[in-house]
Amino acid sequence: MLFTLVDPKPGYEVAYNRWYERDHFYAGCMVGPWLFAGKRFVATRDLKDHRFPADTSVAPAGAGSYLALYWVHAGHHEDHFTWANEQVHYLYENDRGFAERTHVHTILANYAGAVHRDADPVPIELALDHPYQGLVTVFIDRTEGVSHEQMIRALADGPLRKLLDASPIATVSSWLPISREGDVTQNSPMDLGSDPGGPERTLQLCFLEEDPRSHWQRFVAYAAEIEAAGLGRVSLAAPLIPTCVGTDRYTDELW
Repeated sequence: MLFTLVDPKPGYEVAYNRWYERDHFYAGCMVGPWLFAGKRFVATRDLKDHRFPADTSVAPAGAGSYLALYWVHAGHHEDHFTWANEQVHYLYENDRGFAERTHVHTILANYAGAVHRDADPVPIELALDHPYQGLVTVFIDRTEGVSHEQMIRALADGPLRKLLDASPIATVSSWLPISREGDVTQNSPMDLGSDPGGPERTLQLCFLEEDPRSHWQRFVAYAAEIEAAGLGRVSLAAPLIPTCVGTDRYTDELW
């Protein structure tokens, strides 16, 4: 996937929202080969205030207002991102960039599986098209010597099940960030923000059927259980809600 967390510069919130939604979402991503789904989310000031921990290497306190997620077909990552690298330069050269924004954390990541609440769940391939009401991103830096697979096995019958069961959290998908060294993003025309993290990082995307603020203590407890089990430490848990497409809703609630 492409995970891109961005802030418009103050005073440019509406202009950024319209540029991204009405031009860049399509011209920079959706029309590209092998990319088959995308969705935008927003973190208002109130949502940002729920984040933890306050000290994080992923996003400075209060930073990261808009998140765009995109799925790319397995086996065709290079095909798409080679196109995307050429396309973004074309757009910038033709005055279709947007300078008044800051990339907080823009990364690529490989899919590493999902745990679902239901026996017949919404497939992860459809998650960006399903009308989920919330998203929580959980960045976990695993303890040295603990693999992603070991961590998921240890969580599956305990903390993950407690997080999911009898809750509006339908799916927890896991992703392994890709180092920027040697990938196509090195040639990006803009600074992409904080580093993807080392090989010890797992990024979980949790899809909710309700506003995540109403269930935030579940994520606080989940993070505490990960640390208590010696599996790792949550370096950022951040709630978001979908943007209201075709409107400027939330642009006045970011700061």
